Amino acid sequence: MVEERQDVVDLCGNDMHGFLLGCSFTWEDLLAEAELTPRHVQERRNVPMFNTSITLRSAGPFKGHMVVSMRPYREEDVPKVATITGEYPAAHGPPVQIGHPSRIGIEDLAVPDYGDPVSLRDGEVPVFWACGVTPQNALKNARLPLVITHAPGRMFVCDVRNHELKDWPVPGEWSARPGE
Repeated sequence: MVEERQDVVDLCGNDMHGFLLGCSFTWEDLLAEAELTPRHVQERRNVPMFNTSITLRSAGPFKGHMVVSMRPYREEDVPKVATITGEYPAAHGPPVQIGHPSRIGIEDLAVPDYGDPVSLRDGEVPVFWACGVTPQNALKNARLPLVITHAPGRMFVCDVRNHELKDWPVPGEWSARPGE
């Protein structure tokens, strides 16, 4: 990163392309409505995010490892949490790993790579979702001359309502299904 800015208008040109990424914050209000408020919300912190050992499928110069966000839940609540978040595949969908951070290369939950640590209480397991910071790792590895992106935990806000994202297909998802 070269600099952090509030305004990037002077950097933009007609030859640039843009895209927006889904965010796991999309379904956090739904979890709260189900009395499953994420811990970082309760503790007024940014969600903890971790670099992992999960290798991404590369595309040209874009390659790297997945970043995950973590929210602790009681084991008995995990199926309900996974069902709620799984209805939003365009906003990171269901968890990618539950309860075993070392299996995805995370050694210390108290030291996130991005965001803030949160408490993990007795009877809870860490639950991990794909994170919108992942593309930043791929962009860094691609070594492009200019990239403008968000800061971890600070998302683009628009007029698309969360409920409108329910069951949106993930681009390319149909080509990854076996037998199609």
